[in-house]
Amino acid sequence: MGELSGIAIGVTAERRADEFIGALERHGAEVRHAPTITIVPLNSDFKLKAATLKLATAPVDFTVVTTGAGFRGWLDAADGWSLRSPLLERLRTSHIYARGPKAVGAVRGAGLRESFSAASESNAELFGALAEAAIDGARVAVQLHGTPLPEHTAQLIAAGASLVELQPYRWFSPPDVRPVHALIDAAVAGELGALAFTSAPAAANFLTLAREYGRYESLLAALRGPVVVACVGPVTAAPLEEAGIETLLPERQRLGALVKLLVTTLGE
Repeated sequence: MGELSGIAIGVTAERRADEFIGALERHGAEVRHAPTITIVPLNSDFKLKAATLKLATAPVDFTVVTTGAGFRGWLDAADGWSLRSPLLERLRTSHIYARGPKAVGAVRGAGLRESFSAASESNAELFGALAEAAIDGARVAVQLHGTPLPEHTAQLIAAGASLVELQPYRWFSPPDVRPVHALIDAAVAGELGALAFTSAPAAANFLTLAREYGRYESLLAALRGPVVVACVGPVTAAPLEEAGIETLLPERQRLGALVKLLVTTLGE
């Protein structure tokens, strides 16, 4: 018997879902899995390839790395297109701004070195620091993750930078939304002890799919009441918080820390 025995937890992740589910089940949880987004395979993402080619063939002044997984995935895709080496040469001569230790680890793992790392691991600090640099007329590569960040990139454009945005892990709604509908029904019916989110797009699209299903208000009532809503970090939590849903966040933005948070919260 584990700490989460008899407790049902909804998981909306697609990427690393097996790892997350396995960790919860080892603590005895009953996991109900319904991915709320489907990720476009990197090697077939023509938009990512076009942007990568654009960067690999001309100088880059600054590079923004928002996530370690996204940066590594981008380089792996570039390798499949025979663009990894010329891309790294361009990035090596640029000033690299990274969002926290995981992004820094990916940058150094590629043989590069960062010029700045956001201690708070926040996009606000990352983009704010770059906006204060001498970027007027500069060419800036921005590696996004899952969704555009116009609220942050706008200040770079306003400062005179020319942006090339790359978005590994572009996503769309799952082709079969019935599992998501079933998860919404379970939340509304009070069958879930918690819902866990590991990405902002998954959280945002969960709410969108609930609205399209006609159960948005009922879902909000459940998530503002008995159902614990846990997110891996503040970026993931943002769409839910904007909808008036209180979320729990681990001290560290890591999957293992999220599991520990759920065990501590629900195991009591």
